[in-house]
Amino acid sequence: MEVKLKNLMESLVLMKLDEVIDKLDCCKCDKCRMDIASYALNRLPPKYVATVEGEVYTKFDTLSMQYETDMLNALFQGAKAVAKKPHHDINKNI
Repeated sequence: MEVKLKNLMESLVLMKLDEVIDKLDCCKCDKCRMDIASYALNRLPPKYVATVEGEVYTKFDTLSMQYETDMLNALFQGAKAVAKKPHHDINKNI
């Protein structure tokens, strides 16, 4: 069996972004979505796992209200930053 490192925070942030994207006041194109996720991930602690057991434990650990709050805050701040300066012309057809 191949052992690979995985930053579980990445999948958690992308999943949470999918849940809240309609509430964010910004462009929802793929480029902006990835910019928002990148912003959030650069401000949240990484959660690397190498085993299934580690993934389960880390997912359980991230169910706390503080993790949820930190993740949502980073996503909303990211959306605000991206909306102010998107990496594309918002008037063009994306």
